[in-house]
Amino acid sequence: MPHSSSPSPVSEATHGTDGSAVPGGGSLTDHLSSLLLLTGIFFLNFVSRIVAAPLLPAIEGEMKIGHGQAASLFLFISLGYFVSIFLSGLVSSRINHRKTILLSSMTVGLALIGLVFTETLFAVRAGLLVLGLASGFYLPSGIATLTQMIDPRHWGRAIAIHETAPNLGFVAAPLVAELFLRWFSWRSVFGALGFLSVGAGLAFALFGKGGRFRGQAPAARALKDLLRVPGFWMIMTLFGVGITGTLGLFNVLPLYLVTDHGIDRGLANTWIASSRIGAIPMAFLGGWISDRLGPHKTMTGVLAITGTLTVMLGVVRGSWVITMVFLQPLVAVCFFPAAFAALSAVTTSGARNVAVSVTVPLAFLLGAGAIPAGIGYAGDAGFFGLGITLTGVLMLGGALLARHLKA
Repeated sequence: MPHSSSPSPVSEATHGTDGSAVPGGGSLTDHLSSLLLLTGIFFLNFVSRIVAAPLLPAIEGEMKIGHGQAASLFLFISLGYFVSIFLSGLVSSRINHRKTILLSSMTVGLALIGLVFTETLFAVRAGLLVLGLASGFYLPSGIATLTQMIDPRHWGRAIAIHETAPNLGFVAAPLVAELFLRWFSWRSVFGALGFLSVGAGLAFALFGKGGRFRGQAPAARALKDLLRVPGFWMIMTLFGVGITGTLGLFNVLPLYLVTDHGIDRGLANTWIASSRIGAIPMAFLGGWISDRLGPHKTMTGVLAITGTLTVMLGVVRGSWVITMVFLQPLVAVCFFPAAFAALSAVTTSGARNVAVSVTVPLAFLLGAGAIPAGIGYAGDAGFFGLGITLTGVLMLGGALLARHLKA
């Protein structure tokens, strides 16, 4: 999942404020506490962006809004995230990575606490936009700090630990939301996450290490050269489709199960959380398959199967719906190891840093924002299932596109 994707950390992590080399880091155990603090900040950052999904039925009922207006809330989060990812290099080049991490964590917390006091749809949208803006600053600086602290020989294990944050976030978000909704309103979930995010930022400020060096501002020339590569536009489109199959559907699935299938909200959130547990090891299997078959064949196969399962999710009824809820994310998560390998293949080594920083936010805006909103508006028209089905058809189209991708 590209939730973990950002401008490549290596170039940022190896240069100090004045452009001089930063000494290599220590062992994993030497900096384990700081690594766990970063992982905790990342976890709260990610959960804060997706927790609105299991809350949508409650938000929709209290605010008396339609499915489209409810699902479009993710468009505001995605829009903020899109802008801040682009600006993250500029910010970290001015105030260094450590301060950027603190800025992100504290602002995420304040934005979440602010959502507790919202009364209108406009205020909720504004709060979520600020949340998206604040959260996007974290990841490039978090990864850069991690790779600067720790010796390159241990990067694989360190990043794997850091990567548990979003994978666990998919499981935790529905369960946390349902736990709070049993006794409190949906606003309390944002408030609790907000205080935890502020606390995590303060803990990193007091006990965390690393990040006392500046990032590199994006180069306009590198971006211009990248946009001229035909394969890049295909990869960016495929990333948008891939994000739709994971985060995009996650954003609307609770609302779809509750309103279109009459499933109890608590049961729906429990099933969705359980379905994401198996997706954690499947991401590693996806990387192994990509190494064996190649990224193009892997992307084609994964999108074809994911598209078929998504079409069935929108068509079937009864117990088959739950079967699709469990099967679809198991396959969908296998897309990203192959997609990142393909992105590297269509760009030169010097352009990969820029390629990731451009691809992910644009794809996120499409797959996690615009398409879920479209599914929601289809639900308003009485065609929620059809919206899901057409999303599956889009993924099948992505499989055809992946077949024609050439390095």
